[in-house]
Amino acid sequence: MSSQHDFHRIKRLPPYVFAEVNAMKARARAAGEDIIDFGMGNPDQPTPAHIVDKLVEAARNPRAHRYSMSRGIPGLRKALSGYYQRRFAVDIDPEAECIVTLGSKEGLANLANAITSPGDIVLVPNPSYPIHPYGFIIAGGSCRFVPVTPDAEFLKALDRAVRHSVPKPIALVLNYPSNPTALLADLDFYGQVVEFCRHHGIWILSDLAYSEIYFDVMPPPSILQIPGAKDIAVEFTSMSKTYNMPGWRIGFAAGNKTLIAALARIKSYLDYGAFTPIQVAAAFALNGPQDCVDDIRALYKGRRDALIEGLAAAGWDIPSPPATMFAWAPIPPAFAHLGSLEFSKLLMREAQVAVAPGIGFGEYGDSHVRIGLVENVQRTRQAVRNIKTFLGSTGQVLEASEKQRAAGTEQ
Repeated sequence: MSSQHDFHRIKRLPPYVFAEVNAMKARARAAGEDIIDFGMGNPDQPTPAHIVDKLVEAARNPRAHRYSMSRGIPGLRKALSGYYQRRFAVDIDPEAECIVTLGSKEGLANLANAITSPGDIVLVPNPSYPIHPYGFIIAGGSCRFVPVTPDAEFLKALDRAVRHSVPKPIALVLNYPSNPTALLADLDFYGQVVEFCRHHGIWILSDLAYSEIYFDVMPPPSILQIPGAKDIAVEFTSMSKTYNMPGWRIGFAAGNKTLIAALARIKSYLDYGAFTPIQVAAAFALNGPQDCVDDIRALYKGRRDALIEGLAAAGWDIPSPPATMFAWAPIPPAFAHLGSLEFSKLLMREAQVAVAPGIGFGEYGDSHVRIGLVENVQRTRQAVRNIKTFLGSTGQVLEASEKQRAAGTEQ
């Protein structure tokens, strides 16, 4: 029998960087340490009660226990269409231009499988959420990285990538508000990207999972607001962050009919869709009162302010994220030489605070760590105090760290 390392697709996936930090976290907790965990973007609050009540009500109907529809129940597709009309003034045909997915991650991965031939090149920002490149790598494609900042440099890099890639790229992935960097794009940027990609015949896959988690700024736009975008673009959205429904696994793809049909074809072989009561409750969430979304936004804003202001006072300046549930934090200068994985381990060991190393989001993320706003304000302030103490003893910490690493090398 061959080992798993001989499997072609597994060989193309590096070890999951976050696994090393997670294992360290588990060991620390087993030893009785109280680790304040900002590592995973996993909403910690319950799903709003009216959505849970609708799930329970729908689950009591025996007819809802049968196979569902892999494209999603009509009521949920209509609810998504209503959301796009209200929020973006974009018309989405619930029959041909949208599909329900098991979270945006599954949708992205299956669409990558549907459109990628071995050796195809896809343009992906770096740093980015791991499924953006690896969905295509699993499907047999190759990635060429472009900058993540939505500006003139991005557009120049896009032009260079198309001129110098052989074969020509088939698709471009966008993600604004961005995970992990929290960067925002505007309609002017989207307009230029759509014009460029239409001209070159390149599909656009836009991940808009954080569309409703924004602070102090205009609501983030959709690429589908650009005239002609539907000719080449599909957009992924999700219930996970907007309604505190991460474990429910409900997301959507909307836009270009050809891409939606391709995703529907692949999914028809792979799944029967999410459990119908979950879809009924998701439709109820989209169609119902939205004050719960305002509350979720306010919760993350309070945590963001406690974190950013507290760390600034402690001597660690981090840009205040205008959107998402993450802060993208440059490693403090004294520790920059360590790289993000070693710095993350040091922070956990010395300050009992877990963060996600930037290298897990791509090589260009190694100068940063991602801090998830997933602990309450009280715990966030405790983390700030721990980090302040840690930064106050930088010299000793670095000396001890170097000794420990040297001892590890000698063994």
